[in-house]
Amino acid sequence: MLEDRLERERSDRGAGVVHVVRGGQRLARGRHHLEAAQLTEYEWRRRWQAERWFLQADGESGKRFGNETIRVGPDGEVSIKLPAPLAHLANAPRGRYVLDGRIDFRHRGKEWADRVSANRAVAHRIHLDVDRGRWYLTASWTIPPVQTVPLALARANGLIGVDTNADHFAAWRLDEHGNPTGEPRRFLYGLDGPATYRDARVRHALTRLLHWARREGVSLAIEDLDFGAEKTREKHGRRKRFRKLISGMPVARLRARLVSMAAELGITIVVVDPAYTSRWGAEHWQKPLTSKTRKTTRHDAASVAIGRRALGHRIRRRTAPPHTTGAIVWGIGPPRPDAAPAGVRKSAPASPDHGHDPCRRTRSERG
Repeated sequence: MLEDRLERERSDRGAGVVHVVRGGQRLARGRHHLEAAQLTEYEWRRRWQAERWFLQADGESGKRFGNETIRVGPDGEVSIKLPAPLAHLANAPRGRYVLDGRIDFRHRGKEWADRVSANRAVAHRIHLDVDRGRWYLTASWTIPPVQTVPLALARANGLIGVDTNADHFAAWRLDEHGNPTGEPRRFLYGLDGPATYRDARVRHALTRLLHWARREGVSLAIEDLDFGAEKTREKHGRRKRFRKLISGMPVARLRARLVSMAAELGITIVVVDPAYTSRWGAEHWQKPLTSKTRKTTRHDAASVAIGRRALGHRIRRRTAPPHTTGAIVWGIGPPRPDAAPAGVRKSAPASPDHGHDPCRRTRSERG
């Protein structure tokens, strides 16, 4: 019997015949054991046909929403790119067909929204669930491993210091020497309104920040904020307004989302200690960076402090003159051409009117 099967497989291979069961071997065997599978022939036939009623398209990075064939926007709208023979059925421009229903991903929906907003590749598959009588759309993508970059390489071209606040990101570009360049930028997001609205605004702000860093070709420096133990009444007493402010800042989620989105774009994140960045930034950088045409805020100055700390520089500005060297000693300038030799005191020049030292006067002359 095995020899007959082997001969049959060899003949099919020689003829180029390939036997493929769409839907799986388990479903194919269930046709011969309907009672064991607890199915009728009609139910089995529906499942068999449903396995062939699907539409699948791989993602493409750089395309709108990460997929040109099955395009799903952040608002849940689904549109399909029709082939040329079916272009007359399109109900949207450019040969696309927009479905009536909208989708919503309950599982890992925020990660999916981050990807489609940044036009990163997402594969979509539309299939029928026979038991529930519903059509479903699934999304899948590959998560690249996060690579660790040497700190010296992350600091090579300078970086962007980012100060996280309750309603915006304050950012400033710094060169490798820690000097602010260009103008400060603010990325507003706000945390008021429905959860979906807040999430969309945060995602939009992060996307703009990361795109700016990618255009500049530099890393991002952020604070390692954690208010888990800093918002208690024992810590801040009756400062209810301040406790409410830091309680409403989702710093952990913002940091996690920023790191995941930066990993997708290949942008390095440098995390620094947040101690005294706002205070020292306002003390040393707010006033010097303020001009008639630019009003620097405490948050802008804090972003400079964060960037300088990530670069390994002191936050304090260096306003004192350079250190002394062996060539010049403070208080003793270089010798003049007419200076007397060492060890010889040169007398003061005589006055042509009095003929004596003008610096030595008698008591009567002083009076």
